[in-house]
Amino acid sequence: MKKAIAIVVGVVLVGVIAILGIAATKPDQVHVERSLTMKASPAAIHPQINNYKNWMAWSPWEKQDPNMKRSFSGPESGVGAKYAWVGNDNVGTGDMTITSSEPEQIKLDLHFVKPFEGTSKVTFSMVPEGEATKVTWAMDSDNAFPCKVMQVFISMDDCCGKEFEKGLASLKTVSESSQTAESKPAEKKAADKTEEKKETANNG
Repeated sequence: MKKAIAIVVGVVLVGVIAILGIAATKPDQVHVERSLTMKASPAAIHPQINNYKNWMAWSPWEKQDPNMKRSFSGPESGVGAKYAWVGNDNVGTGDMTITSSEPEQIKLDLHFVKPFEGTSKVTFSMVPEGEATKVTWAMDSDNAFPCKVMQVFISMDDCCGKEFEKGLASLKTVSESSQTAESKPAEKKAADKTEEKKETANNG
């Protein structure tokens, strides 16, 4: 019996050592990036990212915990705007702050407290492509050793990348709807001017 237990313990120790050894080979930085083209201008997309209160309409993590506690501080939008949350195991606890806000690029500092401590640099780039815009969501994270151990079993790129794809798809829907709503008054104004010209010509 003792021999059997010793064998099991030995196998477990070998397995643990192997896992730790593989984890040690993981990079100190992790980069995750996804892109999606949207039929909206950077001007229509920018506010959806620049104001954290708008994230509730498209961020994939907002949908994972309806009871998540949220707090906002600093400016309503732009540089200095901060969003903090406390949620379930899916979303954890953390905060993010906008550090740079340009017409075609927004940068954030992301800080996780739970389920593990970590920091990331997040960048949203909006590159015009004709009447559309290519939006890229990128994240560069410090890869702490506990994260490296987790990555022996789970690909960070696959895990976060899938959520980025969901988020971009929702951002596309919101931004394209915003673009349509903004264009209708302009179209109506142009139509009214055309009608006025016709009436003037007929009266003349």
